[in-house]
Amino acid sequence: MVAVATNPVSRETVELGSPLPPPLATRTIVVANQKGGVGKTTTAVNIASALARGGLRVLLMDLDPQGNASTALGIEHRTGVPGSYEVLLQQTPIAEVAQRSPEAENLFVVPATIDLAAAEIELVPQVAREQRLKKSVRRFLDAEPVDYVIFDCPPSLGLLTLNALVAASEILIPIQCEYYALEGVTQLMRTIQLVREELNPDLELSTVLLTMFDARTKLSSQVGEEVRNHFPEQTLLTLIPRSVRLSEAPSYGTTVLGYDPRSVGAKAYLKAASEIARRGAGLDGYSARRGRSA
Repeated sequence: MVAVATNPVSRETVELGSPLPPPLATRTIVVANQKGGVGKTTTAVNIASALARGGLRVLLMDLDPQGNASTALGIEHRTGVPGSYEVLLQQTPIAEVAQRSPEAENLFVVPATIDLAAAEIELVPQVAREQRLKKSVRRFLDAEPVDYVIFDCPPSLGLLTLNALVAASEILIPIQCEYYALEGVTQLMRTIQLVREELNPDLELSTVLLTMFDARTKLSSQVGEEVRNHFPEQTLLTLIPRSVRLSEAPSYGTTVLGYDPRSVGAKAYLKAASEIARRGAGLDGYSARRGRSA
């Protein structure tokens, strides 16, 4: 059995803006979980912000028509603003639609507008529809190398998420510390396996992040233990706690790091980003690319 700490943030703290080690090569990470309400977008934007505040160059692509990641990162995404829709359907270069986020100088965002809701249907007749995002990302990285590309996906396994799974080399799955936590993950793992077999053999589950941890309940610890038993190497040590500040931050057009950097939620995401960065740099005897010890 793997014991789960009752304290979601370790005593070792990571200061806001502390330098983070660059990865050995550009990491393309899709944050995915078709189960809603697990902290997927919250994880995507706060990890992206923390990495960028640590001195790394980060591109976040918002692929959710709701545009919540764009809102949280202070990015304009009203109807008519070019973004992910234009990249996918019109093959507009990513560099032309990426906006710099006020969160950090090194953080760039491709926004999602409501137009993206039609993309699922419009992509169906397209040739090589699953490869469109991958080709755009490759062209972008050839001209504008960054340390991390993070994809925030809708809570479904449609063509938008599929494009991200084909374009990425790694998957980060947020799993909430609640009853039925692993519900839906089995289906996601089947989808990952199919994508690996048919479209992207390089795709690997590298990171699992436990979210909504409540130290007051025995259930959270039990769920955390179950997740660690299923994904012992991939699960980060850091736990993301339930936090009012995490919920409030997006309404102010910022992440929790910009809203309340001293809150327990901000400290937890800083720790999680530090773990991710150290793994990507090949530290701690970990190979981020394969999600297991090197």
